Amino acid sequence: MHTIFPLTLSGVAFAPNQVPVLADIDLRIDAGAHTVILGANGSGKSALMRLMHGLLKPTAGRILWNGSESRPRAQCLVFQRPVMLRRSALANVAYGLQVAGVPSARRNAQARAALERVGLTHLADRPARVLSGGEQQRVALARAWALEPHILFLDEPTASLDPAAARSVEQVIVDIHRAGASIVMTTHNLGQARRLADEIIFLHAGRITERTPAGDFFRRPQSSEARSFLQGELP
Repeated sequence: MHTIFPLTLSGVAFAPNQVPVLADIDLRIDAGAHTVILGANGSGKSALMRLMHGLLKPTAGRILWNGSESRPRAQCLVFQRPVMLRRSALANVAYGLQVAGVPSARRNAQARAALERVGLTHLADRPARVLSGGEQQRVALARAWALEPHILFLDEPTASLDPAAARSVEQVIVDIHRAGASIVMTTHNLGQARRLADEIIFLHAGRITERTPAGDFFRRPQSSEARSFLQGELP
């Protein structure tokens, strides 16, 4: 299988309308890891993820996938509040396959298999917009997983969910990672970061101040900003 890795950001800055959001970002993402981006509100976490995914363009620097500027198809982004189309849960997943060019004869079977993997087979024919927030997020993850992405970006995937729904979504994320996808996600939930992350990228004021294995980050953060953040002292 052709690899899209490494994903490299070199000297990346993002300053829409001359308002600096990110600066001097040098970063390499390789296959296999579960990377969690942490930082206070306004530190640039979501902007960094959208730049990596390709929704935003940097105002300086380069973003390369395995040496190419071409944005690959083998990557997906799931938002905090997923977009559900006015159709069934199954049809929402099948629509993603349609956009990806999967032949119609295979779409429903692949979509049902994806819903089964996230535990929602019994809701396949239910209108997606009447599902609970946690169920909608699992539909969104099924829609992404059906495309077999090499890397999955997750922007605060459980921020608006109750603890039980959040744990169900976390289990799906673990399963997707175990199936071979790299994960890059943002979260404000430090417990979630401890449970899921292999490594932590810490952002402060639009700059990466620390990148370290998750266990080391929580035991011995290297930067004063990260220490303050873990103690709840950053605004």
